[in-house]
Amino acid sequence: MSSFARTFGMSRRRFLTATAAAGLGTGAVLIGSPNARAAAAPTVYDTTAWGARPPSSPVSLAGNDPNKIVVHHTAFANTPDTGQAGSFAIAHEIQDLHMDTNGWIDTGQHFTISRSGLVMEGRHRSLERLRAGSDMVVGAHTVGQNSQGIGIENNGTYITATPPQVLYTSLVAFCAYICSQYGLDPSEIYGHRDFDDTQCPGDVLYGMLPQLRKDVAATV
Repeated sequence: MSSFARTFGMSRRRFLTATAAAGLGTGAVLIGSPNARAAAAPTVYDTTAWGARPPSSPVSLAGNDPNKIVVHHTAFANTPDTGQAGSFAIAHEIQDLHMDTNGWIDTGQHFTISRSGLVMEGRHRSLERLRAGSDMVVGAHTVGQNSQGIGIENNGTYITATPPQVLYTSLVAFCAYICSQYGLDPSEIYGHRDFDDTQCPGDVLYGMLPQLRKDVAATV
């Protein structure tokens, strides 16, 4: 058990992170303690909200809690993906790519954050398990880590470009919530390239990970 979990124990499930940049919308799911103020909870748009295709076969549960978060970038163009329509379109594009080109059963990562700061569920049932604070869906985002790490795709390419502030703000808040739910230490936030031979999540975003860990730690 991490030092964070030892310190906070079960109270971690009552923890709420800073307000995510994205607002509420139809199909959005507020996550956090039922006794907490809803305005302080991050907002995640589940697969139903953005109209995801069903998986080609049932997703699997790992049978364990995650022990890390793995940060990615989509390597898509740095488009505005403004609001729900633009953000949901990115979620569809990712799922189509992963299912139709990669041959996977569903979106590979657990969650996606758009350049306009909306957080969306990627692989089906990922939000269900996050809200429960136990077990995780087996993903398809990082070799050797798919049953260990929660994968978060950040839309855009961050080799030389810096992520929009609204995206980064949502990433901090959402990582903090994941840490609180699963009892993870914020030091357990990694980049895709820490495990695979890849540029992901881009030189710039990867270089921001030390600050991300600090900002998440300050939040929790």
